[in-house]
Amino acid sequence: MGLNAFFAYSIVIGSGVPWPAALGIMFWAGALFLVVSVTPLRQRIAMAIPPNLRTAAAAGIGIFLTFIGLRNAGLVAAHPVTLVQLGPLDRKTVLSMLGLLIIAVGLRRKSPFAFLAGIFSVTVAGWALGLVRLPEHWVSRPDFSSVFLKLDLRGALDPRLFGAVAAILLTDLFDSISTFVGVSQACGLLDEKGEPKNLREGLIVDALATLGAGLAGTSSGTAYIESAAGIEAGGTTGLTSVFTGLFFLPCFFIGPLAAAVPPWATAPVLIAVGALLFRSVTRLDLEHFEDALPAFLTLVLIPLTFSITQGILWGFIAQAALYLAAGRGRELKPSLYVLAAVSVGLLVLERW
Repeated sequence: MGLNAFFAYSIVIGSGVPWPAALGIMFWAGALFLVVSVTPLRQRIAMAIPPNLRTAAAAGIGIFLTFIGLRNAGLVAAHPVTLVQLGPLDRKTVLSMLGLLIIAVGLRRKSPFAFLAGIFSVTVAGWALGLVRLPEHWVSRPDFSSVFLKLDLRGALDPRLFGAVAAILLTDLFDSISTFVGVSQACGLLDEKGEPKNLREGLIVDALATLGAGLAGTSSGTAYIESAAGIEAGGTTGLTSVFTGLFFLPCFFIGPLAAAVPPWATAPVLIAVGALLFRSVTRLDLEHFEDALPAFLTLVLIPLTFSITQGILWGFIAQAALYLAAGRGRELKPSLYVLAAVSVGLLVLERW
């Protein structure tokens, strides 16, 4: 949600940029992202990430997913002093935990319907107990007239907005690469060189989604860590995403029915996938502190900042600084120092 918040609160509300121009910014950022994705630059960026940081990112994504799931289930709640606390443990939480048990049994039996069984069981139980209201209308008509193709491409080329274009481009690029690297590392979708499979194709699709988001009238469309749920269920080819997209098409018309599935019914899936992703933590190299601290910062900052990008950026900076301080600077690729410098610039740009 980081890009959504940056788009709404920093660009539109904070900087007073008209929303059509903000959509134009999203379009041009996507166009630049597409150019980067078809060049060797994206490969150099991806391979500059040390294996330890890749593994830490995968484990951090697992904790991130689990935290979201626990919050949606009501097991973790906000607290004004301690930030988080144990939730009220009501019937919704109990149903979520039962859904998690159903998923665990299904995964143990290697059932491809484990996740769906958990969601369906919790939703039906919630309807039976009156915790979920059935929609008054099962079908709705989508509205494409309000923001579709309303972007201002010329207004977005104002030189004063170049900083926002760069921020979205770099954030989207790092977010996508971080997600691809973390999820592929955790799910074993690596080639013989240890690189994420089909990274180039994935980034091109992601860039087109960002470009298309500006046309459709929304903030950036990007790869999400919830994709790990589909990978763990056995979806490891592009056809999985194609059919997922096709199955979303009816949601244009059955939005009220889809909205009737409560977040605490899907929470068990996030918790289960988070646990599966966290298994990669056993591969971390923690022998030397200059390796342990960057990996630790990457792992913990992903859930604590609610951003995969922040965890990766601080991991880059810590890795470069600590290796230089430890006299091991020559062991890192020069491109990592470039990424560390870009990370510092991006952090400054976000707060500018």
